[in-house]
Amino acid sequence: MASYLEHMALKVSDIEWHVKFFEEVFDMPVRMTLGEAPNRKIWLHAGIQLNEETDFENVEGRADHLGIMTDNVEEVLEKAYALGVEELPQGHNWIKLPSGIHIEVIGAKNDVLHEILEKKPWLENE
Repeated sequence: MASYLEHMALKVSDIEWHVKFFEEVFDMPVRMTLGEAPNRKIWLHAGIQLNEETDFENVEGRADHLGIMTDNVEEVLEKAYALGVEELPQGHNWIKLPSGIHIEVIGAKNDVLHEILEKKPWLENE
């Protein structure tokens, strides 16, 4: 048996900011969008789903944190800090988005990420 986390859904009030953040910082493009504003659902490459709720209050506790693996931790952090994220006490590779979402930026070894992302395990047109 094999299992993996297919996606994590996050409620956000400013969906455009979050799409821009994940695209620019982690190079995670949109792979699917459903619905119209103010109730869109957007799936990003690599398992993040953003659910738009414009009246959602940015509270911590909706999830502990996202662990996102990258092949260039310093480049990711530079881009993230440029967009106004805050460093968390756990260390330089832990960041907090303005919405309260916590992210642990994890370094990957070799080309393992490129091999995984080339597979695209989801079914098209779901």
